[in-house]
Amino acid sequence: MLRAAWTAQELLTTFEEDLAEVALRPGQGGVFDVHVGDALVWSRQDEGRFPELRELKQKVRDIVAPGRALGHSDRAAAATE
Repeated sequence: MLRAAWTAQELLTTFEEDLAEVALRPGQGGVFDVHVGDALVWSRQDEGRFPELRELKQKVRDIVAPGRALGHSDRAAAATE
């Protein structure tokens, strides 16, 4: 739950003008799914791991603000490619 709360805070801070809300719903067995509207952006079960915050921000950005640069998060991704 702590990771989910921290991630929610980071998403709200990064996308404060693009997201109306971030909702946390408790689940069983380590569920960690991220949805933007009806689109599933991340599923821990499908991926087998938690996302790196950078990659999750990029996936959310691609849906809510596709033309927007993420600064450090984008530079870090470009350096690893």
